[in-house]
Amino acid sequence: MAQRDWLEKDFYKVPGVSEKATKDEIKKAYRRLAQKYHPDANKGDAEAETRFKELSEAHSVLSSDQKRKEYDEFRRLAAAGGERWYGFSPGGGQGNVRVNIGDLFGDEGGLFEDLLGGGFGFRPNGPGKGADMEAETTLTFEQAIGGATITLPQGTKVNIPPGVGNGARIRVAGKGSPGPNGGAPGDLFVRVNVEAHPVFTRSAKGDLMITVPVTFTEAVLGAQIEVPTLDGRVKVKVPAGTPNGKTFRVRGRGPIKTKGGKGDLLVKIEVQVPQKLAKKEKQLLEEFADVHKEDPRKHLEEYLKRSGSGTREAV
Repeated sequence: MAQRDWLEKDFYKVPGVSEKATKDEIKKAYRRLAQKYHPDANKGDAEAETRFKELSEAHSVLSSDQKRKEYDEFRRLAAAGGERWYGFSPGGGQGNVRVNIGDLFGDEGGLFEDLLGGGFGFRPNGPGKGADMEAETTLTFEQAIGGATITLPQGTKVNIPPGVGNGARIRVAGKGSPGPNGGAPGDLFVRVNVEAHPVFTRSAKGDLMITVPVTFTEAVLGAQIEVPTLDGRVKVKVPAGTPNGKTFRVRGRGPIKTKGGKGDLLVKIEVQVPQKLAKKEKQLLEEFADVHKEDPRKHLEEYLKRSGSGTREAV
């Protein structure tokens, strides 16, 4: 583009953000408009293609801290009559003052040397890689576990591998912004959000987890319980005397792992304490307490004796 065209272009106006917009605000505005005007969603629409290129150009500048700083400084100089410094005057004639871009923005010239050319003779840029794009998608728990093929709003299909976790970022090569001057397109990065499941969760290592309540008598006397899995149910033995919070591992009944094979199912036991007791139930438990003399706090009492601590009333 010509020097004057570039100088007069407002990169903030293209995505519709203020000059004080944060990087996150710029990113959100770009992503929203880029999806709307992406070529995949607007086949044969020249106006949408032009708009998308303008967005990509603006985003490539505003998303870079260094380029944005240089761009803002260049606009400030231009507003103060600094056009003459770059080889032309506001009236279109050649200016009388010549300043090397490196004197203003460092030895390499940065963004402006790329756009205006080395020295003051304009040279067009060669082919370059297009800007990367970002998108988000929400998966059900089952889709994340088993893998899925989804279609984004702009029509791009994305293969989700089995076992992805919440917050995973998937790269889709060549589905970003078109490259300038015929260059290769950028990549598309898809951020995955996974919906919570009413029964299952995932462990840090990707195993399937479930919390299963058992009755007080089942925990004390032992029991065999049925536990749901992703593909049916499995029987789990609860040994007599199982404490609250005990976790059992059922090997091979978890999700497919990203590196192959299947994970495990982790079954956490939650002992349910009765909130209300019938008269007969209370009587039986009182009888049990009379004959069961084990003190679960014996070790604490021994510690208090050794430390010489007295008993104080709780506040």
